[in-house]
Amino acid sequence: MAKANPDPLSLVFAMPEEYVNYTITCVNGTLWAKIDGLYPIYVLAVSEIGAQCALQELPMYYPIPPGTTNIQVKLNGTDLSWHYYPYDTHHTAIGDWAMIRCVLKPVSEHFVLSIHYEHPVQLINGSYVFLYDLNIREYLSPLRPNSTAYFTIRFDVNVSDMQAYTTASDSVWNLVNYTKKQQNGVEIVTLKVYSEYSKPLPGDLAITFKLAESTVKNATFWLLMLPLLIVLLLSPIVYRQLKQRKIRRATRIRNELLLGVAFLA
Repeated sequence: MAKANPDPLSLVFAMPEEYVNYTITCVNGTLWAKIDGLYPIYVLAVSEIGAQCALQELPMYYPIPPGTTNIQVKLNGTDLSWHYYPYDTHHTAIGDWAMIRCVLKPVSEHFVLSIHYEHPVQLINGSYVFLYDLNIREYLSPLRPNSTAYFTIRFDVNVSDMQAYTTASDSVWNLVNYTKKQQNGVEIVTLKVYSEYSKPLPGDLAITFKLAESTVKNATFWLLMLPLLIVLLLSPIVYRQLKQRKIRRATRIRNELLLGVAFLA
């Protein structure tokens, strides 16, 4: 994701840990994923030139799922400007993603990058799927050979048949163990993905699930009830309008009769 601008061969990046929080919620009938990622990054110089490079600007490229909105990028808590990068896309197991680009500066030997974004959850072959691009290769080296990604996923909707996978390729999805708990009526899933320099990388993280039957029934109930509620809300208004129209008509007829009687007299 991050690449050094001057002579990247003289720099080594390390990210021993990263923390990614998901919230899956329903917005106007559509499931959305809201993501907050926290990335403590170390810049390790392997030469005197590298030490100088580490203090200069660093371009960062970040892939985003389709329909992503509300993007916020911060460096050590300070907002950074960003723009869409039109020259390339990033391939994932569920499609090619666009990318954004921003420039980090000044860059110290240790900094914290945080990114927030939101996107609709894709429906693929009857299951909801969202994917996190775990592009960790550039942060592993003999100097810092290990990295662990910690995920917390909060479901604001009732789900069933949830599975977690790592996707080293488009066709190979490996199951990942996770733990879940209920907190104030909300299901919270936690898991971690461990990467090591000397071993094959696990790949991206993919989560699949379905809406629980109770959620579907509730949604169907309200879809059926909505027209009835609209009718009930509009009925008094329609009744008053009809009543007023009837009164105006009766008044007009009475006035016409009175005018006729007066004419005959």
